[in-house]
Amino acid sequence: MTAAVRDADANGTEDMILLFTDTLIEDKDLYRFMIESAGYLFGLPKPLHLISRCDGIPDVNTDMLARRAYLSELAADTTGYIPALRWISDGRDPWEVFWDRRWIGNSRIAQCSEELKQKISRQWVKERHKPDETVIYVGIDWTETHRVAGIERGWSPYRVIAPMTERPYLYKTDMLNDLKRYGIKAPRLYDMGFAHNNCGGFCVRGGQGHFINLLKNNRDLYLYHESKELEMQEYLGRTDVTILTRTVKGVEHTLTLRELREEWDNGLGLQVDLLDIGGCGCYV
Repeated sequence: MTAAVRDADANGTEDMILLFTDTLIEDKDLYRFMIESAGYLFGLPKPLHLISRCDGIPDVNTDMLARRAYLSELAADTTGYIPALRWISDGRDPWEVFWDRRWIGNSRIAQCSEELKQKISRQWVKERHKPDETVIYVGIDWTETHRVAGIERGWSPYRVIAPMTERPYLYKTDMLNDLKRYGIKAPRLYDMGFAHNNCGGFCVRGGQGHFINLLKNNRDLYLYHESKELEMQEYLGRTDVTILTRTVKGVEHTLTLRELREEWDNGLGLQVDLLDIGGCGCYV
């Protein structure tokens, strides 16, 4: 949001397009925040008729078919109201990507990021906009400058600008506080202690601490992803592939979400590295 505001302040919004690539498992409040922010950015009346529908999005862990249909309709109505917001999707969720690629994503290999973010966004831009007339703006901030080179390589020959890597430098807390000036509520995942607002609190690049936070805040969703990981192991016929790993005396071991949860439930929290949060890197 803040990166888009900086661009709008510098260049206006006449030629601005906001591109959202939906993984289909985002937090309900992410959709609310996106719709509300886009409406504000383009000077439209607050779209309460769309915002109110976000609470009704079916949960990931209850009915994905109903969720897909609901999101498809909400996306169509949203882009009808805010034409400069483009809401696109590969049509798959991360677990379907893992199934198709025959591997479970982890901190080293995140096929979900590649398929559901990188490929689809580049294809969409390439089909519609020429490099000499287009600038790609990304929202990473000054603490993530190590990601810039990878993003530039990935988008070449398009020019890439990351406004939040430039002065005045802001922390994420500053950007969240700025939302109050716009009359927009910050995404709820930040209030729950998550480091980012992606994939509904599920992220294969997250660490042990990240997943314990998901377990504490949304146990049913954690159990859903736990079951999907075990389902993938059965499909692959392997037990040595997991999202998480743990290093003991210099030796790396696999760690399933079930094992992590059972340790936590049995009071073995001291074995869990709560500082192992991991990090998002969907466009690198």
